[in-house]
Amino acid sequence: MGWGILSIVLLVACGLLLVSAGIEDVRKREIANWKNAAIALLAPLWWWSCAMPLWPDVAIQIGVAAVVFAIFVGAFALGQMGGGDVKLIGAIALWLPFQALVWMLVAMSLIGGVLTVLLLIEHKWRRIETPIEVPYGVAIVAATLFALHEPILNRFG
Repeated sequence: MGWGILSIVLLVACGLLLVSAGIEDVRKREIANWKNAAIALLAPLWWWSCAMPLWPDVAIQIGVAAVVFAIFVGAFALGQMGGGDVKLIGAIALWLPFQALVWMLVAMSLIGGVLTVLLLIEHKWRRIETPIEVPYGVAIVAATLFALHEPILNRFG
């Protein structure tokens, strides 16, 4: 993997955007479109900084991201996820290699499940009658940050 200052700056920028998205999701239960767009639009620079060949690597990355996005659009259509979460997952899919993406999706599901159970317990404890709104962006961000550590460990570990 080709590494330079640009690769490091892009990883840091992506990490900061992710943390910002997670905080915003906790506070407002939404993720700003510009954050998702920024993460997606930084991906081609990431590919270039890592010297990914257009064919087949970049093409596969885009194809996998499109499939993942389409699957989660289905979850959105069924009312299972928010639009900001779906866009965030699609943007992240542009960054992660297939194996790391699969791991991230599994971790995201597990973290999201734990978060849901904790919020359910809180609602029962406080006798809150309103529906639970899970800030699923937190699960997405936590799983992604852990998945993004792989390029750093491979380079510096």
